[in-house]
Amino acid sequence: MDLTGKVAVVTGSGRGLGLGYARALAAAGASVVVNDVDQQAVDAAVRGIEAAGGTAVGVAAAVGETATAEELVATAVQRFGRLDVLVTNAGILRDRVLWRMTDADFDDVVRVHLRGTFTCARAAAVRMREQGDGGRLILIGSPAGQRGNFGQTNYAAAKAGIAAMARTWAMELARAHITVNAVIPVAATEMTKTIPAFAPAIEEAERTGAPLPDWLRRDEGLGSVEDVAGLITFLASDASATVTGQAIGVGGDRLALWTHPQEKKADLRDGGWSADEIAAAWADGVGAEPETFGIPAPQSPAGD
Repeated sequence: MDLTGKVAVVTGSGRGLGLGYARALAAAGASVVVNDVDQQAVDAAVRGIEAAGGTAVGVAAAVGETATAEELVATAVQRFGRLDVLVTNAGILRDRVLWRMTDADFDDVVRVHLRGTFTCARAAAVRMREQGDGGRLILIGSPAGQRGNFGQTNYAAAKAGIAAMARTWAMELARAHITVNAVIPVAATEMTKTIPAFAPAIEEAERTGAPLPDWLRRDEGLGSVEDVAGLITFLASDASATVTGQAIGVGGDRLALWTHPQEKKADLRDGGWSADEIAAAWADGVGAEPETFGIPAPQSPAGD
């Protein structure tokens, strides 16, 4: 993929998946605005991209407020003349079960993930529409937002909202030739290392430099940061011009398309449904095959 001449902003790109996205875009020829709340992480990321022959500039600021979004877009335009790609990756975790989650836990996560995606996408869309030649909004979601996850009320809700915004903005920005997609990544990061079924295999791969085992890469769709970055580069490119409004999963050896929520089954009754009639019909009607919920528990080959 050749992204020469394109300019990208990647939020939360001082480390982890975001850094991988920024490096991949720069390696493909894009000029990149690196963002993180940590100035040292920003500086290190920019140095690394430049040392590899890429072009980057950094902005240390917390995502969520409109001022940060406008600063990121303004930096791209002032330093590189335009904006073509936005990757909204910035995020934090404040995991707690519902009855222990505080207002601050909820608000902090929603502010960074959901509001941060909104403010940055809005600022980018304004600039891209002014330029008049299209653009790419790549919103980072999560399996938790697709299925829910224990202890992640705030995170799952924000990520579900991000997928919904991708579908909405794909409609609103279609005439401006701006595509909008949600990426659902699964990769070996500091967060996935905390999952007991994954931790030993990830630690062994890091210790020896060997690839992750096939059961992780294929069955669980979990691989390295680099395994995810290819999808980001594709969605930033001209090759993805017809891809919009989609939730696309990637990790390890797996590339997947998530379904949009839709009615699975519907029963009809003349005059509508009373509570008693629903109770009588539920088990053999629409409730005969209830949907699952939650991210399926990973299983190693030994079933541990």
